[in-house]
Amino acid sequence: MEQDDMREYKLGILYTTIAYIAWGVLPLYWKLIDYVPAFEILAHRIIWSLVFVLLVILVSKKGKQFITSLKEIVKHKLKLIGIVGSGILITINWATYIWAVNTDHIIDASLGYYINPLVSVLLGIIVLKERILFWQGISFGLAGIGVLILTIQYGSFPWVAITLALSFGFYGLTKKLAKLDSLVGLAMETMVVAPIALIYLAVLNKGGVDSFSGATIDVQLLLMGAGVVTALPLLWFAAGANRIPLSVVGILQYISPTISLFLGVFLYHEHFTKVHLVTFIFIWTALLIYSFSKSRFLTSLQPKFVKNKSLGA
Repeated sequence: MEQDDMREYKLGILYTTIAYIAWGVLPLYWKLIDYVPAFEILAHRIIWSLVFVLLVILVSKKGKQFITSLKEIVKHKLKLIGIVGSGILITINWATYIWAVNTDHIIDASLGYYINPLVSVLLGIIVLKERILFWQGISFGLAGIGVLILTIQYGSFPWVAITLALSFGFYGLTKKLAKLDSLVGLAMETMVVAPIALIYLAVLNKGGVDSFSGATIDVQLLLMGAGVVTALPLLWFAAGANRIPLSVVGILQYISPTISLFLGVFLYHEHFTKVHLVTFIFIWTALLIYSFSKSRFLTSLQPKFVKNKSLGA
């Protein structure tokens, strides 16, 4: 690797790592305003994300690109469906995550983001008819067993984890339909749901029950800052992911849920039982196998009847 390439690679690692650390510590931010109802935080996150992203687009001179992309989406029905779908799905994801953090379900949220990479691959197999390797199939089975153990033991489905994993998995899928720059994409996604967020905040304000108008300046700044903490990690990720191989991004992505898990267990003292530990061991083992499913070592351990073959369509 040449010196310039090595510099780009190191920058890629740095930016991507910073992005995942920022996503990992995001619960700390939401906890600062946990007395504000989750849906009100969500509405502010949508509005201020849109405002901040539009400002960044103007400053970075991407205004023309934004207008061109907007015109193109209006003309192409499939891309329009992709943007509308992405906007709805990311809203579901944000709402679930904020609610989970502020009701002491950070461990469940971290489980969701551990499962997410497997869900994304599974959606690729089902929807895009992608092929699955033998060891990838094993990893899905182990993850499924882990979730099943948690469900049976507690008698309730881990809906927070599954909602986060599915919403973000489908979000990634719908974004493929639009194929937009990450910043432009986020602006358009938030534009889709911004009118609903504005109406919701207006209704709260009219009823005199909103948390913004009568709040102290620090609370107002925290609610407005929701847009900044949403967009900045995305900018760092975009700057980093373009400089490093996808396989490296795949490994670094586990930084975020690991930090969140530690925050939930050690800082906020959420209930972490032996059953949780068993579930996470199954998930971690599944992720380890999945990450090295194409390695020479695991390939050599495949049963003879699946050698050089893949499962699925």
